[in-house]
Amino acid sequence: MKKYIITGVSLCLLILITNARSFAQIKTMASGIKMITVGAPDKYTPYGFCEEAPMKTAIGALPQAKLPFNINDIKININNRGVIVEVPLGQDEQLYGFGLQMGSFNQRGLKIQPIVNDNPLNDRGYTHAPETFYVSNKGYGILINTARYTTFYCGNTAKLMDNARSNSTKADGNSVAELYKTSNKSSGEVTVDIPGAKGIDVFVFEGPSLMNVLQRYNLFSGGGALPALWGLGVKYRVKADFNQGQVDKMADYFRRNHIPCDVLGLEPKWQTAAYSCSYVWNKDYFPTPNRFIDSMKKKGFHINLWEHAFVSPQSPLYEPLKNKSGNYLVWNGLVPDFADAATRNIFGNYHRKTFVENGISGFKMDECDNSNLAFGSNSWSFPELSEFPSGIDGEKMHQMFGILYQEAIYNIYKKANLRTFMDVRSSGSFASSFPVALYSDTYDHDQYIKMILNTGFSGLIWSPEVRESNSITDFMRRCQTAALSAQMVFNSWYLQNPPWLQINKEKNNENQLMDNAKEIEGDVRQLLAFRMSLVPYLYNAFADYHFKGIPPFRALVVDYPEDKNTYNLSNEYMIGKSILAAPLTEKDKERSVYLPAGIWYDYNTNQKYQGGKTYTISPTLTQLPLFIKEGTILPLAKPVEYIMPNTQFELTCYVYGSKAAAANLFEDDGVTFNYKEGHYNTVTLTWNKNKGTVTRKGQFKAERYIIKKWVVIQ
Repeated sequence: MKKYIITGVSLCLLILITNARSFAQIKTMASGIKMITVGAPDKYTPYGFCEEAPMKTAIGALPQAKLPFNINDIKININNRGVIVEVPLGQDEQLYGFGLQMGSFNQRGLKIQPIVNDNPLNDRGYTHAPETFYVSNKGYGILINTARYTTFYCGNTAKLMDNARSNSTKADGNSVAELYKTSNKSSGEVTVDIPGAKGIDVFVFEGPSLMNVLQRYNLFSGGGALPALWGLGVKYRVKADFNQGQVDKMADYFRRNHIPCDVLGLEPKWQTAAYSCSYVWNKDYFPTPNRFIDSMKKKGFHINLWEHAFVSPQSPLYEPLKNKSGNYLVWNGLVPDFADAATRNIFGNYHRKTFVENGISGFKMDECDNSNLAFGSNSWSFPELSEFPSGIDGEKMHQMFGILYQEAIYNIYKKANLRTFMDVRSSGSFASSFPVALYSDTYDHDQYIKMILNTGFSGLIWSPEVRESNSITDFMRRCQTAALSAQMVFNSWYLQNPPWLQINKEKNNENQLMDNAKEIEGDVRQLLAFRMSLVPYLYNAFADYHFKGIPPFRALVVDYPEDKNTYNLSNEYMIGKSILAAPLTEKDKERSVYLPAGIWYDYNTNQKYQGGKTYTISPTLTQLPLFIKEGTILPLAKPVEYIMPNTQFELTCYVYGSKAAAANLFEDDGVTFNYKEGHYNTVTLTWNKNKGTVTRKGQFKAERYIIKKWVVIQ
């Protein structure tokens, strides 16, 4: 029986906990995944809303699990305050995760509060995607299954009894500098404070490696997301007040100038009311919406609609949801009780009949985070004291609102056997299976790069979208980062013209284009062409995410957890299994790049580099800062301007080094969930004795990939 430390409680509470102890248990949820339960956990928890079944066969195929400590050393204490969890922490452990963190990377030594917030600056833990889940480079992960506002002390506390038995103590300081030093980073535990809770579930994800931990977490969440194939192309969001004719002109601009684009996003004015939302086409702007959608399809465009979930009195959804919403309004609109399945179904069914059945390919789900907690003047969202018919309170609803909103919309597409790739401003734990990219109204390029890495620790997808910029250099470096991310998006919701024609907002909206606009357009076209050439490789990386749980974008520490040089490396990352990306920002004419063990090739020059060292690179604005691992077969496609269900990719296979490991491509229809029934192919590329071979295995009848050429790079 699991033992729990109980201190400082009243007799009444002690009796309650003693009774709970007899029901406390450690339950095996899947191979290498255990759940510790003590007391009476909350009714509404992140795992309670996870609709996808764990992929237990894939989890069972992972290496035998192992913890670096005894699971019985995890202490859970219930007292008058709530629940306190203490997890052992080794002296040399490094910690990562807690959702989409901005301002921090290695969490060791920090006090983190993963709370949803619309402006998540600094290293406090405020975020668009609060997850009470962290991982260690020693090969395990801990998830506290709660929607309460929770605090993690990541090895930065020192107890009196710990200090008394310490063999080595530092001399007390008496200077201001000493006063503000963080000197408790060697604490032997992570302490988790969950105020108000009367019990808790603690999930333990065992390794043995950090990669295996992330695989178990993603597979346990239902497998990683596999977006529609067209979603890996380019998305462009038009100006908020564009009408049907203006959107049509923008579509013609892309096709006429042979600029790749798969998705056009419509911003608020497509609706009759936006704050709060009516979810009704504005006929003054879009007089024939269904005809418009059909015409865009014929040109190869998918349409994505902006909205948020606060329901206007003008909406047909208002009356059906009036008694299924919280007791506070936002922008005079209802806050639907998404904790209730019936409410999600009402909201989802309206969207299905009104939009999805008429050809809308996805939604941008905005404003589902919380007001900026850093400012008292920023209080647009519903208060934490809100009450909902389901019984959930405002605090828990805030933490879960984004992911429940996603469920309401994504379920439409699943039931229609139609895949998508959408946008959202808040997510959370167990979200791995959602093909939905997070975005932010913040615009710090350094943080945007760091957030690509942080999503890999948390089963999330991040979109470092491009808007206007300070300079051409700033704009092009941002385009490079976007091209090397999960979703490439240009967000021009306040720009009359594409930002590459005029980076200055005011001049852009006055139609004053730059003198060198066509030159910059050509440079952007070159970057977008590379993005389209990478789609088959990215698609296979997402297939590995779904079937194996391997994050398609991840920090180097995931692949090299024993390499101390990777512990705090927050501006380089792996794409798939073979590409290392090292983006630059406007301030970087050059940058240093650390390459882990092995031989690496500069993608632009084919120069070879010995791993385990740091180098300086200075790629141009049209050169992608990439390194390819020796032994890689890299399939790159002849760029297409958009992706259709019958699109075939003509591939050139680049072989790096004299010997190369086999590479795979995932081949299916790209638009349905039929792959779950086995209707896909694994296309295997091999290079042996100076000859390339291609083999197909699977039930998909068509051929999406045609190998045109092999190129060896020594």
